[in-house]
Amino acid sequence: MKVQNDIISSFKSSFPITAGQKQHSVGIVLVFTISMFLFSHNTIANPVKWHPGHYCTILGLGKNDPKYMSQVYNELKATPALRGIQIRYFWAELETAKGEYDFTSIDQRLAELAAIGKRLVIQVQTKSFIPKGKPTGKLVPDYLKANEYDGGEFAYSSHGSTELRGYNIALWNSHVQDRLVELFRVMGERYNSHPYFEGIGMIETAYGEPIVSQPGNLRVKFYDNLISVHQKMRSYFPNTMTIQEVNYPHSILASFVGRLKEIGTALSGPDVFKDEPGLNRNMRNAPRGIYHFYPELSGIIPLAPQVMHKNYMNTRNDGAGSVPTVAEIFAFARDNLKSNYIFWTRNPKYYSKVLELLNEPDIAKDPFGGLSSICPKAYMSCVD
Repeated sequence: MKVQNDIISSFKSSFPITAGQKQHSVGIVLVFTISMFLFSHNTIANPVKWHPGHYCTILGLGKNDPKYMSQVYNELKATPALRGIQIRYFWAELETAKGEYDFTSIDQRLAELAAIGKRLVIQVQTKSFIPKGKPTGKLVPDYLKANEYDGGEFAYSSHGSTELRGYNIALWNSHVQDRLVELFRVMGERYNSHPYFEGIGMIETAYGEPIVSQPGNLRVKFYDNLISVHQKMRSYFPNTMTIQEVNYPHSILASFVGRLKEIGTALSGPDVFKDEPGLNRNMRNAPRGIYHFYPELSGIIPLAPQVMHKNYMNTRNDGAGSVPTVAEIFAFARDNLKSNYIFWTRNPKYYSKVLELLNEPDIAKDPFGGLSSICPKAYMSCVD
């Protein structure tokens, strides 16, 4: 009985009920409670905010620029199929010193979006990329640079090169893991119950090639700890979608995605490349590429791929494919990847074509923009 009471209290506190709805809501809560015990142990026993459809991923420097954001909001208001935006924040932007957090930017964007009925998805970036000739933001808080945290991050290059490509976090270190978990705990307390805070996720699984050689067991610990972080995230965001971008390495995909399925974490990816060999790989006696996992998980966990800058330019990362139309990108994400959410990077050269597509009559009249809106089996229930 205590468990049932706790569930009912959690449901009521997460989604308040007005006096006029009280009698009807009692029945809903009773059905909700009884239903919980009919589901398997890995079903998330909380109603989860669920607003699938199309979202715009804004460029990093624009998120705190009033002029830039004003244009974004005008686009949102003029495009019903756009349900909200995704914003990326480096860990260092959110935790400015140990245990000291700055969520000013998130709070402001969330209030502005709520005022126009649109929603916010956050990605906490724990990996950075350094474009040639351009600076990148600081990845981790300065206190993580201490020996206790193995320096907090490591430099990596692309395979076959020693040129610096960016930094990834030292997640094999249990102290780094603990600090990342604490960040998500604090954010969960602040944002889980907010009706317009739609989701929170993490960047791609690709490790990078360490410039300084590492023992092989560090990678194993890295991915084990990443799964542990997601287990905690789901407990801190019981009413909110949590997301993980997955692309490489091939060797971990089956087991790693299997764990995401158990946890109820949404599967995302940093690219929609319909002809990319590594993502589509399906060879005998070799691990499959990540794209083959999407249709198998349709209706089980949320599926939420990202359309990045390069995806507008070619169907392959190396440029050896063809130049896709926005409609072709959309069709692949919808039909092959069975997407519930698509995050479209707001690349100024191509984004007008995205808006044209989303304002086509058949898409504009559908609240979900032509994407699957079925509540995933991993969730006990979905709340609009």
